[in-house]
Amino acid sequence: LNNKEAIMAKKKIKLPLTRTETEDKWCAVNGKTYLIKRGVEVEVPDYVAEVLQNEEDMLAIGMAYEEEAKKNVEQ
Repeated sequence: LNNKEAIMAKKKIKLPLTRTETEDKWCAVNGKTYLIKRGVEVEVPDYVAEVLQNEEDMLAIGMAYEEEAKKNVEQ
């Protein structure tokens, strides 16, 4: 892909609507902001989907680290 094609590439995503996560999601990439509605499939630029996926991945790593640290303290 050339730069313009990469910028225009889109991906469909659906952010879950849960009891604890009801607010729409703000995402900012290179000074451009997006407000993504929860519970509805939306089309976003690929790079926005990547940022949101990275956030989820890092959250999972952080939670696993916290659980491991908690086990070490309890021993």
